[in-house]
Amino acid sequence: MAGERGLRALLDGFAAGDPDEVLRLRELLAGLGRRAFGMLLLVAILPAFIPIPIGGAISGPLVMLIGVQLLLGTRRPWLPRAIAERGPHRHALARFGRKVSPWLLRLEKLVRPRLPQLFRQRPAMMLTGLLLVLLGLLLSLPIPLTNYLFGGLLLLFALALLERDGGLLLVAWGAGAIAIASFGVLSEKVAGLAAQALGALF
Repeated sequence: MAGERGLRALLDGFAAGDPDEVLRLRELLAGLGRRAFGMLLLVAILPAFIPIPIGGAISGPLVMLIGVQLLLGTRRPWLPRAIAERGPHRHALARFGRKVSPWLLRLEKLVRPRLPQLFRQRPAMMLTGLLLVLLGLLLSLPIPLTNYLFGGLLLLFALALLERDGGLLLVAWGAGAIAIASFGVLSEKVAGLAAQALGALF
């Protein structure tokens, strides 16, 4: 990864300048090559870290879009023009950087390029895409107090894709699968209780 900047360096670079300037997604992804999926995922989860009720509803579909493209084997992320011309303000990236900085300080001591074959194997990228689709779906659901949890899990995926760290990707797979299984069972129970309540009412 010679000559490639780490995530904190990228965030610091993007945050420098006029805080009200909008950074278009096509500009953020330019020159990143296959690392662009990691950067796009990072930007996609920004709303999940903003304390607003619809943060997950915004982030979830974007995460699912990235997952579908990885499932299909797309080499570079594709975005509709209307989305590619939009993006976060510099101050939003700066605020996000400050919020996740304690995590990144710890992770960057462990993260490094390794197991590069994972990023070249279609089945591995398809599995990554499938997990992103499912996590994006869960993130988009109105499950209380889960935005930060799913946002943190997706941050692992973003960092693994950006830093080309296959070891971290394996960790993200495991953590993502556990979260999907746990909340899938919970969602099924909630749906069952809701159906029973509706049945009692009508």
